[in-house]
Amino acid sequence: MTNKWEEREKALENQYIYNEEKKKIEQMRESACEEIIHAYCRNRCPKCGSAIEAMTFRGVPLDKCPGCGGVWLGPKDLQILAAKDHRSWFDKWFKGEE
Repeated sequence: MTNKWEEREKALENQYIYNEEKKKIEQMRESACEEIIHAYCRNRCPKCGSAIEAMTFRGVPLDKCPGCGGVWLGPKDLQILAAKDHRSWFDKWFKGEE
């Protein structure tokens, strides 16, 4: 007959190893998902998923989505554009006038 203490010790050890492996697998899944999401979303429009194209408008670098027409500006870019001839860029970008 086997010792009940040894059986319990083995069962607890197996449970500990199982839990540790489960944690590691979950961590690996999360990091893999983050890498996939980051790789897919890089240089992609968050609205439609099209590839974003870098362009320059009046000397200011922007990112524009050809799919939905979304425009992304840097932190100070809107201030720079506003300081320039505001009617022409505003009309072109927001009213669709050329």
